[in-house]
Order: sequence, then structure tokens, then C-alpha cells
Amino acid sequence: MAITRGLREKLNREELQGVLAHEMSHIRNYDIRLMLLLAVLIGTIVMLSDFFWQILRFGPSRSSRSSSSDKDGKGGGGAIMIVLFVIAIILAIIAPILAQIIQLAVSRQREYLADASAVQLTRNPLGLAHALKVIDDDPDVLQTANRGTAHLYIANPVKAFEARANSMFASHPPIKARITRLLELAHAAN
Repeated sequence: MAITRGLREKLNREELQGVLAHEMSHIRNYDIRLMLLLAVLIGTIVMLSDFFWQILRFGPSRSSRSSSSDKDGKGGGGAIMIVLFVIAIILAIIAPILAQIIQLAVSRQREYLADASAVQLTRNPLGLAHALKVIDDDPDVLQTANRGTAHLYIANPVKAFEARANSMFASHPPIKARITRLLELAHAAN
């Protein structure tokens, strides 16, 4: 694990302990393994939908289509092929999107779990809550950050996309919701 110089300069000792405990909790909770398995699952879903699409796109050869006609000489496979073609289109479009949404939802829940585990490690929910508040209120724009690396940061570093970061396509839950949960833990401990 590593922290940036900016984080070290902006957070006090308790806040840094909260952030480091949060990151250690990802390791402790096997989040890396879970997210790897989810990535493989999503890749499998995408490959299967692409495979199904390729089968229907190239379809059976003309000779096998003519031999598949029924005894009356009318081809009954055309309607089935159209239905399968429509299903393939729907799966090719929707399945990868749904799989990605599920992966992001799991990622957001694992963030909440890492917050709770960090509180167990430090026994100080206010340290992480204050750290999140400082990070969220920071007006500095990171010049090296982009949408491709935004998931590596504690808060969305690309301010232009910050409003959209609290959607179902976000890898982290909203910071304000995380702070609220941490403050509830602090009040429950008293």
C-alpha cells in the first residue's frame, strides 16, 4: 500500500489511520479475489453472448436449412431463427451491461464493508469519517487523473464527472453516505 504526498499533508494521524485501515480491510476481506472472480464472470457472460451472436449471425448452411424443412415442403425454421436472432441481439446488448452494473453494485457494497472493517481495526469511526470529509471537500483538481483511473481514488478525482459518480455506474458509494454510516457507528459506540 502507498499513500500520496498530498494525502499525507492534508490528513492528520487519525485520519490517515482510518484510510490505511480501510485499504487494509480490502485485503483482509479478500476483495481483490472477489472482484477478480466477478471480472471473470462478466468476461464469460460477454464471451457467451458474443458466441451466441456469432452462431446466429453465420447460422446453419443453406443445405442444412433445406433439409430441415418439414414434410409438407414448408420451412418452419425461419420463425425460430428470427426469434433466436432477436434473443441474441437482446443478450448481446443487455447481458454485458447488466453484468457490469452487478459488478459495480458489489464493489459499492465492498466499500461499505471495508469502512466497517476499518472501524473494527482502529476502533475509531470518526478518523475515517473526518478523512472522507477532508477528501470530499478538497477543491484541488488532479491533473493526472482521468475517468479510467478514477476508481483507484477514494473520491472521484475528475470534478466534471463528480455528479455522475453517484450513480449505479459508480465503483464507490457516495462519500456523504459513507460518512453518515460511519457517524452512525460512532454514535452507536457511545
